[in-house]
Amino acid sequence: MGSLNTLPLLGLALGVAGGWVLVGLAALWRPHDTHWVASRVFPLGAVLCAAMALLGLLALFAPPRDMALALGASGLVLHWHLDALSGFFLFLLGTSSFGSTVFASGYFRNGEGAPPGQIGLLYHLFLASMSLVLLAADAFGFLLAWEAMALASYLLVLTRDDLQEVRGAGFLYLLMAHLGALCLVAMFVLLAQAPAAGPAVGAAAQSHTWLQGLSFAAMRQAVPTPAALALAMLLAVVGFGAKAGLLPLHAWLPEAHPAAPSPVSALMSAVMLKTALYALLRVTLDLLHLDSMGWGLALLLLGLAGALMGVLQAAVQEDMKRLLAWSSVENMGLAFAALGLALVFRAAHMPALAALALAAMLFQLLHHAMAKNLLFLATGSVMHATSQRSLGMLGGLLHTMPWVGWSALVGTLAMAGLPLLGGFVAEWLLLQAFVLSPQLPQPLLGMFVVLGAALLVLVAALAAFVMVKFYGVVFLGRPREPALTQAGTHDAGPAQRAGLVFLAVLCVLPGLFPGVVLRLVARAEQPLLGQVVAWGGGWSRLAPLSAQRASFDPLALVLLGLALTACGVLAAHAWRAAPARRAPAWACGEAGGSARMQDSAEGFGQPVRRLFAPLFDVHSQASGPGDAEPRYGEQVRDPLRTRLYQPLAAAVLALARRAGRLQQVGMAGYLLYTFGTLLVLLVLVLR
Repeated sequence: MGSLNTLPLLGLALGVAGGWVLVGLAALWRPHDTHWVASRVFPLGAVLCAAMALLGLLALFAPPRDMALALGASGLVLHWHLDALSGFFLFLLGTSSFGSTVFASGYFRNGEGAPPGQIGLLYHLFLASMSLVLLAADAFGFLLAWEAMALASYLLVLTRDDLQEVRGAGFLYLLMAHLGALCLVAMFVLLAQAPAAGPAVGAAAQSHTWLQGLSFAAMRQAVPTPAALALAMLLAVVGFGAKAGLLPLHAWLPEAHPAAPSPVSALMSAVMLKTALYALLRVTLDLLHLDSMGWGLALLLLGLAGALMGVLQAAVQEDMKRLLAWSSVENMGLAFAALGLALVFRAAHMPALAALALAAMLFQLLHHAMAKNLLFLATGSVMHATSQRSLGMLGGLLHTMPWVGWSALVGTLAMAGLPLLGGFVAEWLLLQAFVLSPQLPQPLLGMFVVLGAALLVLVAALAAFVMVKFYGVVFLGRPREPALTQAGTHDAGPAQRAGLVFLAVLCVLPGLFPGVVLRLVARAEQPLLGQVVAWGGGWSRLAPLSAQRASFDPLALVLLGLALTACGVLAAHAWRAAPARRAPAWACGEAGGSARMQDSAEGFGQPVRRLFAPLFDVHSQASGPGDAEPRYGEQVRDPLRTRLYQPLAAAVLALARRAGRLQQVGMAGYLLYTFGTLLVLLVLVLR
């Protein structure tokens, strides 16, 4: 530990961020040379990703570090801070982006929108800006990095700007990003103007007077009024929730993720959404020291509603990337619900349970970063091999794309929450926190949270259903299109395989060794809560709070499974009375059949669509009885977009058209406006 104290971890982390910028600029040396970008730029960026992951891991075991950098003679000072919380998210950023960057070195090709050099520049600027968001320690530096992250990701979404669908998705994403940024600016202004409990200390005292309140160190000492605190928290939830896809601010996510290239979609879902959760944690538990039952319940309700909406929409999607995007809405909803539950326990003065809920949230974010990254990259390989992303056009790809298929199977099982994988541990921890909620002092509140546990179980079951649909339709069965059986359907290349296998391993390790991961999580939540849960057992066994209450040992489960398998094999050999006889598989009485008779994506989603019909906005198109080639199709839309955002957009446009008439009044009208404005100002001054 003494050697870690001497390492300049913060300076090295800033150096890695600067290295990403330089690597991105190097891509412009040969902007149209795909070989240069693939064989030099992206591999070097992957090395920096590994370095950032290592620095984040070391920061979990080192004391906090601060740095102040003055910008010339302007008096502006940028503050940077590295502690266990930011170290945990830097580790998440480095490990997840390493897999996607290695994959990207074999993914991008000429003729797919923007030149490879431009993509390489924006990709590495995106990585650098996300790391600076995690390291910023004042409002000015944070907002600069936040806007750089939004701009880089927006331009990456527009890689195929020749498509109208992509341009529309990019505009919606940019609109929501700027709405969130405006809320964050207002939030930081409120916190900077709040009176301090004592004199500013440390690096904040070295800046000019009007800049003192911009540093996070000064905001920690501020004591805002109850009204200012409530308004700041509302602005934080809207600003960060818009970036994280929190219901009802999620409208951009199902549109932007399918429009972006697959490695970019993977980064946005695996890392960018997590930066918003990091920032919300930093503001609520570090800067505001929030201790509010009301805000905890609000985040719990919004999170559970978003999780249910996300998984239901994912269950009826027919587009691979749109299905995964809605699945991200579901997982971010679970993370918000865990944060809300942690705030409820904290307000009830139950720190051990608050630490358990927060640990479930951090484990969920780490698991989702690896598994969803893997699935987005797998869809990219499928799209390159088949030129299709519609589930109805795919099938049987496990035979022609075994590397992609088996890697995607690991990610699918992890997202479905099966034991021995990270997804099961994340859901099990969150369920434990919900189950222990009857210990709350208010019985009515405890009953309400228990109902949330039932909703969590429903969401988990539907998530498993969604993953079965995704993997079964794409990789199992027979190809639904003749083109998929031709030699043109090829497996992923070496670089893509390396990225997929790396992420698949990271999906398995947290499930086999949850005790190791939870000790890292405990170090990350220590600065926020001042207390961590005692994780009973060793490096494998998981026993939150006490082993008598609940425990889970994945290695024991593995040994039990192997023993049962061996017993079954021995019994089969001992009881076999006759040699095996082969016969055609029974097809429910149907002698023939084609690949089109397999269950389709629409067939998978039909029971869910009928059961939860009020929550969907379905548009059907059917041919008439006299059509020579009858066709039928259905389109499931986001009900909040059609019932909330579209009427709101229409009202804004109508108001804009009315305001535009003010420009058509001529000179007399302008003079009248000027006179009226002066008259109103005079009345206000006299009052």
